[in-house]
Amino acid sequence: MTQEMHDSARRPDDGVIPALMPLDEHNRTLQFNAHPVDWVNPSPAGRYNLVVIGAGTAGLVTAAGAAGLGAKVALIEKHLTGGDCLNVGCVPSKALIRCSRAASETRGAGEFGVRVAGQISVDFPAVMERMRRLRARIAPNDSVHRFKELGVDVFLGEGRFAGGDTVEVAGTTLRFSRAVIATGARATAPPIPGLAETRYLTNESLFSLTELPQRLAVIGGGPIGCEMAQAFARFGSQVTLIEADKHILVREDQDAARRVEAALARDGVTILCGGKAAEVRRRGAEKILLLDCGGERREITVDEILVGVGRAPNVEGLNLEAVGVRFDNRAGVVVDDRLRTTNGRIYAAGDICSRYKFTHAADALARIVIQNALFFGRAKASALTIPWCTYTDPEIAHVGMYERDAEAAGIPAQTFIVELKDVDRAILDGEDEGFLKVCVRKGSDRILGATLVARHAGEMISEITVAMTAGAGMKALSRAIHPYPTQADVIRRAGDAYNRTRLTPRVKSLMTRFLSWRR
Repeated sequence: MTQEMHDSARRPDDGVIPALMPLDEHNRTLQFNAHPVDWVNPSPAGRYNLVVIGAGTAGLVTAAGAAGLGAKVALIEKHLTGGDCLNVGCVPSKALIRCSRAASETRGAGEFGVRVAGQISVDFPAVMERMRRLRARIAPNDSVHRFKELGVDVFLGEGRFAGGDTVEVAGTTLRFSRAVIATGARATAPPIPGLAETRYLTNESLFSLTELPQRLAVIGGGPIGCEMAQAFARFGSQVTLIEADKHILVREDQDAARRVEAALARDGVTILCGGKAAEVRRRGAEKILLLDCGGERREITVDEILVGVGRAPNVEGLNLEAVGVRFDNRAGVVVDDRLRTTNGRIYAAGDICSRYKFTHAADALARIVIQNALFFGRAKASALTIPWCTYTDPEIAHVGMYERDAEAAGIPAQTFIVELKDVDRAILDGEDEGFLKVCVRKGSDRILGATLVARHAGEMISEITVAMTAGAGMKALSRAIHPYPTQADVIRRAGDAYNRTRLTPRVKSLMTRFLSWRR
């Protein structure tokens, strides 16, 4: 990325929004859908059933769902509709991950008897062009034009509460019966001396790159840091991942995190756990990180720094104090279990109020808001069973409780582990590095939670999520017939492992006597 692109990415000039750099045909298509420069805000209705501030996933689902039920809805967005997910999150990152997997698979094709002549190289500009093209293809789903067709009044501009039942946007006042705050969160950076002066990358600027950094430092071993560290290493960057804790992915199951850490190391990522960036300096085009690794000082020279730690809720500028909405600059807007704020007319959904900062969680919370805000529903966020996935290779997917959670809650638990190296399809695919760990309430087959490490863990975890949501247990997983051979058979095997624990010595003795009598 050139210095000029860095500057443009940080200062929206002439209608250009940061995620839209470079402004090629694909990003022009994205802009046409997500924030057209010639958009004219509609004349406001007398009073809206619902005014939604923020057009990320939570806001879009709320607006579309409410309008589909006959409500009069206004939707406000100051940047790009689609929010982080479409523009600088899930969509572009997974496009890059898929390309990085293709590079890795090609390099490893010899294991499958496929000979690739010559050296494998990655055309990084083509990778990024593909990402922009596919993002633009998906953009119409979240576009201002689509929501206008759905009957939603879309207002582009910065919304703020002006009174107990009014919101101001672009010089216009909107009146509401109920309002929803869905302004999401943004990337933050740790207070490292010199970092700000280096023009570091976050997810909000990473996807504007047009040149591959030869040397990349990633600060933060969470999901974003690990996913991008592995992807850029597979593209050919020399990547150093810096994590202050003793291992990466500290919120995940430790056994699962170790498997991913080993995978990243195999892909060439240098992992420095227990390391903290003490200072950042600039030397020409190079960036120098001074690290404190357990009392030992280290120096790393890189071309780019990606910061993947911390998210801050977008509470600024909303005038929340004036309408009695409690909030915290770190935790976001305060809501109850029905997603009501401390102002009973105002609700919130998504990253602005939830500890589950996932697109699918924002979608689920938006559906709760629709029920409770419009129809006096009593749906509760605590009743949701929310899975998640970190899209490294292998992936880590999780749902429900970890073993440590059950222990902290005083719930007696039993854990069943099935290794993928014992699953035929995983062996045949050459994808046998992983496992399924299911935690159940001791003395029953009730599933408390599960962690899955597998190439396609994000696709497979839903079977366990459905079982938990439906109240089905390990016996049901065992009874479900899985096509052979599939990697998802690991789930049935976990059910079988549970069933074997029911065959106690006493039960086995009784069965032996019965079968002897039947001879």
